[in-house]
Amino acid sequence: MQQKNRLWHYLRLPVVSLVLFSLVLTACVAPAAPATGSTNTTAEATAAPVAAGEAASREDTLIFAADLTDLISLDPAVAYEFGGIQAEGSFYETLVSFDAGDPEIKPLLAESWDVKDSGDLWTLTFKLNPKATFASGKPVTAEDVVYSWSRAIDLNKSPAFLLIDVGQVTKENLKAVDAQTFEVKLPKAVSPQVFLSVISFTIAAVVEKAVVEANKGDDMGSTWLNDNSAGSGPYVLDKWDRSVGITLKANENYWGTPPLMKQVIMQNTSELANLQAAIETGDADIVQDLGAEQAATLKDNPDVDLVVGQSTSLTYIGMNATKAPLDNVDVREAIRYAINYDDIISLLKGSAQLVQEIIPIGFLGHTGNNPFKQDITKAKELLAKAGVAEGTEIEFIVPVGTAAGGIEWSTLAAKIQNDVEQIGLKLNIKQVQQSELLKIYRAQEGQMVFINWGPDFPDPDGNVTPFANYEAKSLAWRNAWNSPDAIALSKQAAAEQDPAKRTELYKQLTELVQHTGPYVLLYQPTRTFGVRKNITGFTYDAVDTPSISFWLIGKK
Repeated sequence: MQQKNRLWHYLRLPVVSLVLFSLVLTACVAPAAPATGSTNTTAEATAAPVAAGEAASREDTLIFAADLTDLISLDPAVAYEFGGIQAEGSFYETLVSFDAGDPEIKPLLAESWDVKDSGDLWTLTFKLNPKATFASGKPVTAEDVVYSWSRAIDLNKSPAFLLIDVGQVTKENLKAVDAQTFEVKLPKAVSPQVFLSVISFTIAAVVEKAVVEANKGDDMGSTWLNDNSAGSGPYVLDKWDRSVGITLKANENYWGTPPLMKQVIMQNTSELANLQAAIETGDADIVQDLGAEQAATLKDNPDVDLVVGQSTSLTYIGMNATKAPLDNVDVREAIRYAINYDDIISLLKGSAQLVQEIIPIGFLGHTGNNPFKQDITKAKELLAKAGVAEGTEIEFIVPVGTAAGGIEWSTLAAKIQNDVEQIGLKLNIKQVQQSELLKIYRAQEGQMVFINWGPDFPDPDGNVTPFANYEAKSLAWRNAWNSPDAIALSKQAAAEQDPAKRTELYKQLTELVQHTGPYVLLYQPTRTFGVRKNITGFTYDAVDTPSISFWLIGKK
């Protein structure tokens, strides 16, 4: 640990300034942790780790209720949705990780690492923890790391840009030096510090090569991994009922501190009223994303704690820049001026802040500049300039369930529809499951899409590359917005090591995206959790993967 800490301070290049928005139920934090070097021992949990082979009872089952309608995959090389990432963080582990509230990278599967300047490249060498084993009982090896990252690159699904574009990782530059030593070479344009943050995300999770290969089928094991897990984490996948939720079972061969709960059920509950009822009755132990009305009702409940944390996610509208009339920059600007942002913040009743830029509050490069206020006259002038006829229709795809900040998506969509109608455009709302919306969006088929985005790692580039760089095939690509200027600025800012220069580059990029990009940025939410009083060790950390560490949670 001392060696690792010294190395981290050596690596602390002046490229990142961040705030970790984390929230701990400090009266009851459990000391158990998955071998990350955590010293978070605010208070002891009274529950004991579960014993292997015992059937799970309600007492040793944690029920977590949330809107999981975004679930598409449980393959760590494929999943790029909040629900899937939350589950995978308990099945799979990465080389490095974060502890809640601590901005320093911590060892996980790698017990130490070294960074060497190799001329044209950086060479990062990781020493794996010799105690690390998969759920099968077999050791985690450097060959498994090479296989996992190579597989993610070959599949090239939604999160793969983090390795391919942000980290600029190639299969040729991955090497198993020996069973316990893994090496990766990076171009000098990539900051080693940023890369260490990137590989804390699930795209860099390590799967057991032998198990996945034995079940690879014709999609490199992705179908099999939707119903089975092949990781080294504190839990294993028991079953995924596509409409009901996910059941996690304690990994009886876990190499770290055993989880306190024998079983975790992630229950799909998309309606706010049902979330309230579940926490009131004790049918759920933790509920996520309560609305303001539900929180007000529960605030005096003697059996429930309300825990509020700042999210780093942004709620926004994406507009396809190749689908008329949104292919005209003036039309996109008109829509931004049509919306009454003050009304939206009022609807959220204190659970969100107005943010109209792609970098969230707390990250380097956030300007705090919100240039748009409702201006119907200006919006109509922009539409007239664009030659768009009154009554032009636009399909507005909206998720079912609850938006960030604890409000129904349909409520916000109806408000935006009404605002935009005032300038002569007609939004036709089409509500679909989040999983279906994401499939449409990722195929560049959505005309106008309402959705959330959260950074994958605690650096401004976690948002900037997706929003600005079309080549990364993330958000800019989904909205068919290919701006050479935005691409160049995003790359330049990511590589810049002087924080003042980097901040200035992000300021230029923010203004460019705000006025020419395909987005309407609306707000940065808070998250309100309902937690039963007998729950211990609950921690929410917006920038960690996963944001909730189920293995630390117990009951008293």
